[in-house]
Amino acid sequence: MPRLLIAASGTGGHLFPALAVAEALPTHWQTRWLGVPDRLETTLVPERYGLVTVKAGGLQGRGLRKLIQLIQLIAASRDVRRLIRREGSQVVFTTGGYIAAPAILAARWCRIPVVLHESNAIPGRVTRLLGRFCSQVAVGLPAAVERIPGCTAVVTGTPVRESFLTPQPLPAWVPAGAGPLVLVMGGSQGAVGLNRMVRAVLPDLLSAGCRVVHLSGSNDPEAGTLHHPNLVERPFSDEVPGLLQHADLAISRAGAGSLSELAVTTTPSVLVPFPQAADQHQEANAACAAALGAAVIVHQHDPEHRALHNCLWRLLGPRLRGCDDAADPLVTLADGMERLAVRDADKRLAQVLGALTR
Repeated sequence: MPRLLIAASGTGGHLFPALAVAEALPTHWQTRWLGVPDRLETTLVPERYGLVTVKAGGLQGRGLRKLIQLIQLIAASRDVRRLIRREGSQVVFTTGGYIAAPAILAARWCRIPVVLHESNAIPGRVTRLLGRFCSQVAVGLPAAVERIPGCTAVVTGTPVRESFLTPQPLPAWVPAGAGPLVLVMGGSQGAVGLNRMVRAVLPDLLSAGCRVVHLSGSNDPEAGTLHHPNLVERPFSDEVPGLLQHADLAISRAGAGSLSELAVTTTPSVLVPFPQAADQHQEANAACAAALGAAVIVHQHDPEHRALHNCLWRLLGPRLRGCDDAADPLVTLADGMERLAVRDADKRLAQVLGALTR
């Protein structure tokens, strides 16, 4: 009976791919989950898998702070080693982040295989430093392979939740009508810069007949300042799969998880990379999509500039004028998303794990 330890923590970008892989495994697998106290996994994981938490953080400080973080990493690795031996874990699967470092080091200590999944085109610090200690590094985007020297890398894609892969209804609260549906995803914590860009173009979009769903996040100070029958603004929604499947166009950040969801739903997209993302990885993710003709990149700018406005009018104008598919750039973008999509990433990763346990 294979025994798996999953180390995934913090954000949906780390947790949801790991959950998708866990659900793709045969039912006789025994899975234990490793996380960090007071993070998202403490609400998502315990109802499905046994959760054990350890204190883990990065090594980004200096002087005394960095020494304390190093001591914390050693202590966390020791705790994970004890967990592996107590549970009899045969393989470790991690999706990166802070929790990955002690998990990889402990697995190396116990001489059991590790599979590390890196979803971004530019690998994170843990992947770059510790990927060479893993039995297999799986990547979501081919561009990442050449950026992980000394590793055995395989392209698997990034897993998405099953609801993105099966037909979902359009939520009843979406504005009704025949106008193009534009979905804006500002991020679960709020993307104030992106939201301000969008609000500057909303009056023109709405007056042209577009329907807009704006998921502005929970930390947007300007939420609720504009009202229109064809506009719905919410902090977040758990019906994103249905929204993406029915949207004519999405405006989104370029996180790897969001990009995978856009791809499998073949949603034409305008990507606005988060300018402060570590190592500019969102810029690299967006470039991968644009290279396949799957998305248009608009860099974050002040609301009074018109880059986003001009881009949206080039993309939506033909559909608003009723042009046929041959003249519709949204159809071309959807075809590009189809080329980017990997719909069986969870099964590919499950096969990698299964091979290592054998």
